[in-house]
Amino acid sequence: MSDYENPYQSPETQIIPEASQSAGVELSVKMLNHLNETSPWLRFIGILGYIGCGIFVLIGFLSSFGLFTLSESSNSNFFGGMTALALAVIYIPVGVLLFFPAHFIFTFGQKIRSYRFTNSIEDLEAAFQNNKSLWKFLGILSIIQLAIVPLIIIGAVIFGVISALGLLNIF
Repeated sequence: MSDYENPYQSPETQIIPEASQSAGVELSVKMLNHLNETSPWLRFIGILGYIGCGIFVLIGFLSSFGLFTLSESSNSNFFGGMTALALAVIYIPVGVLLFFPAHFIFTFGQKIRSYRFTNSIEDLEAAFQNNKSLWKFLGILSIIQLAIVPLIIIGAVIFGVISALGLLNIF
């Protein structure tokens, strides 16, 4: 045992045996048909995702513009200003976050389409790389959501108790 070897480490095995790594990729006709039928839908959903990102960011910027307009008016409303601030703070980052899944989906569909015309293994590998990246991104986003939701629930309960006791008189 060397000095750097971890005795508690899990044994490592290759997922794909050595012999099949050098072999050519052979896709069945049925697999190719499924990929070909999926490509336009992936590109369509990707484009809708790009449009959704743009709408989210636009709403965020317009609400921040509304926030400045409300703050400069003489009869500004506290709730209106808070709503505009919340929209700006939430919608812009959500729009930016939604860009990545839209990009992965669109590129996945684009590379499958490219593979159909070129039969290049690099296009197929890039397509599945984008598919992997999409699911990895969504998995990380789900973990973050699972961590944040309990904090939001606790904050809402605390805010509700404070409001019910009448300790919060800013409204």
